[in-house]
Amino acid sequence: MSDVMVDHTQKLEETAVPNNLEQQDKQDEEQPQQSVQENAEYEDEELHKHLVPDIIQLPLIPPSAVEFNFASYFAPDFMKPGNDQYVYRHANGLCVVGLASTHLAFKDKGGITAVDFNVGKSDRSGMKVTGKRKKNAQHFESNTALCKVCTNGDSYIVRCCVKGSLLEVNERLIKQPELLHSSADREGYIAIIMPKPADWLKVKASLLSLEEFKKLRALC
Repeated sequence: MSDVMVDHTQKLEETAVPNNLEQQDKQDEEQPQQSVQENAEYEDEELHKHLVPDIIQLPLIPPSAVEFNFASYFAPDFMKPGNDQYVYRHANGLCVVGLASTHLAFKDKGGITAVDFNVGKSDRSGMKVTGKRKKNAQHFESNTALCKVCTNGDSYIVRCCVKGSLLEVNERLIKQPELLHSSADREGYIAIIMPKPADWLKVKASLLSLEEFKKLRALC
């Protein structure tokens, strides 16, 4: 009887070993699958955080295209009291120059009637820059005149504000000076200038940030 029990026990043990191995194999297979699934869920959560921001952290007023794409700087009273100009700098280094909303020209009765790029020794609107190396680009100082903005009773010289290469002037203003009233910080820009990094650092120190300009002009 005892020999029979021993043989029976051995058979049970022999049959039990493969079952244990199968269970272990299943667990080993399930663990990597579970890890992959957990990692995928974590990545989905992280992606969701980037694509869908926390509503509590969103500003009450969404930023404009200018605020989103450019760093805003201002040159108040540039060369003359009331001649406020803006310099919007893109991440690629390009600077867009134009009239700030507080410029004296906007306060004249009748508003701005004309924009003339024929200043200095050449007509800025006749300049054509070509190629990646910006061939034919003229290099100007920060106080170089870009154009003359005319009103019914006066005229104002708009200047570069930054030292660099003049890449483009807004020729639309010649036929549509009203763009300065409707969108001076967008379609009504005056010119685009590319300063050298060293020159930009120098002029940046003389400009005001948006917050500083608002405080200066009591726009807050």
